[in-house]
Amino acid sequence: MSESVSGSHAGHELLIRPRRDDDVVPDVSTPWDAWPEEARPGEGPPPEAPSHLQRAVVVLAGTTVGTMSWHVVSYGPTMGSRAWNIGIALAEPYRGTGIGTTAQRTLAEHLLADCHRVEASTDVENLAEQRSLEKAGFVREGILRSAQHRADGRHHDLVVYSLTRGDLTGGAA
Repeated sequence: MSESVSGSHAGHELLIRPRRDDDVVPDVSTPWDAWPEEARPGEGPPPEAPSHLQRAVVVLAGTTVGTMSWHVVSYGPTMGSRAWNIGIALAEPYRGTGIGTTAQRTLAEHLLADCHRVEASTDVENLAEQRSLEKAGFVREGILRSAQHRADGRHHDLVVYSLTRGDLTGGAA
């Protein structure tokens, strides 16, 4: 994303724009981000880092309220088998306000112009994010068992959701 994408939330402009090095972003850490020193990755991206990782900030009425990221996932060798996987993190005061729903739908619609599928996943215990994705029009697909290793040393199950171009057009490709 080289340009900004905008939407509207509660009568205010919601802007998703590329993240810059000088951006001051709200603390969006989770309890699982407290990795012990020996488990942290070394310098530079790990070899398994997703390709085409994009980062953005979410700005509502001029205030940075969170961050978003997305990366390519592939389900086959052709470009038509490519999808985007998105994620969002909002600062505490902005959670539960509908901003995440609006931001995720806005970004998904933008990305669907270049692909057929956008997906998102969240911890099976994160019911608020599951509701947000469903309100944004994403369809729950199932559980990815032990898919994400976290700082607590355990692998966590994730719920995966998707939104396809057909969902936006009533089934038409």
